[in-house]
Amino acid sequence: MNILILGSGGREHTFAYKIAESKKCKQLFVAPGNAGTSQIATNVSISVNDFEAIKKCVLENQIKMVIVGPEDPLVNGIADEFLANSELKNVMLIGPSKAGALLEGSKERAKEFMIDHKIPTAAYQSFTNETLAEGKQFLETLKPPYVLKADGLAAGKGVLILEDINEAKQELENMLSNAKFGVASETVVIEEFLDGIELSVFVLTDGKNYKILPTAKDYKRIGEGDKGLNTGGMGAISPVPFVDEVLMKKIEERIVKPTVNGLQKENIDYKGFIFIGLINVNSEPMVIEYNVRMGDPETEVVLPRIKTDLVDLFEATFIQKLDEVSIEIDERAAATVMLVSGGYPEAYEKGKPISGISEVKDSIVFHAGTTFKKDEVLTNGGRVLAITSLDKDYQKALKKSYQNIEKLHFDTMNYRRDIGFDL
Repeated sequence: MNILILGSGGREHTFAYKIAESKKCKQLFVAPGNAGTSQIATNVSISVNDFEAIKKCVLENQIKMVIVGPEDPLVNGIADEFLANSELKNVMLIGPSKAGALLEGSKERAKEFMIDHKIPTAAYQSFTNETLAEGKQFLETLKPPYVLKADGLAAGKGVLILEDINEAKQELENMLSNAKFGVASETVVIEEFLDGIELSVFVLTDGKNYKILPTAKDYKRIGEGDKGLNTGGMGAISPVPFVDEVLMKKIEERIVKPTVNGLQKENIDYKGFIFIGLINVNSEPMVIEYNVRMGDPETEVVLPRIKTDLVDLFEATFIQKLDEVSIEIDERAAATVMLVSGGYPEAYEKGKPISGISEVKDSIVFHAGTTFKKDEVLTNGGRVLAITSLDKDYQKALKKSYQNIEKLHFDTMNYRRDIGFDL
């Protein structure tokens, strides 16, 4: 069958890499894609939110399956658009409905869902510009550090964790009154800080049945030792070493099952990924947030460990028969390190030539922010390349990735040398 992947980052290149291996994939398209996807698929110059152009592309190329990479088109209702169109309703779109995507599209909605379905999470309250004074008063009742979350989508940068009460009050004002994150921070969720170690659990669900995918842990801060500004992610490892059978059972019973059951109880059409951001507080798992798609760079360590044909899994998801397929997981650990443009996550330059990709051995190079110009690969984003390796344990996998990074170069290239430092 002909398959379309929506998106242009490392996550989408990883999907393309795995789907291109499937015997069921006849022709693969990526919109808009990057320099990496162009080598294994046909890039189509369409924005992920241009639903009319996407529909036209699907019909013209007789596409039977669409995998939605990023959250934006899901929150904007692409699944609903397909379902409402008589020509497209049978196209296997992997991604939840608009109602399902609201679990990521609104932090407030996600917290309400967790409370309604008794899913363990931090205590919270929501505030708007009209209730700014109450928000400042609520901060007074909490112990530092203070956690402020923009309600809407802010490209992974809408969460602030602050030690100083006055700074927290000022940032709350910046978010609500001065639109620090635009419309995303018209509502701000303030929640208690949970002290523990974070991890991500990925679930593929057809709305009734589910499969738990390998765990992962990513590293968000730009600086070593988890210092500095938040990024989209500087690296990841899978599996998470401290997740034993006991903790995994708690996660499944207390979080995964109630989440999928909650979707069913609320009649939410959900065929796709649930990415659960968790924190392990004294061996008790609690939910920090939901995302409604695969994470990036976690995808770059989770998918390479899945041996089962992804197209088979997605077909079963669409027809709600996920309980009839099994997932085979590679026992090896995976580690990825992200190479980023100098200046990222603040201002950075694009268009820097990248050298050394063809010299990489024993690692996979996933393109994140790249483009082709006259047969040359150039930087085209803040996060540029993800270097993924597999080995017996995550330390050995990381060693491979770091050895291969030495062969790669672009002007102002930056990366963290301490991925996995806290494990």
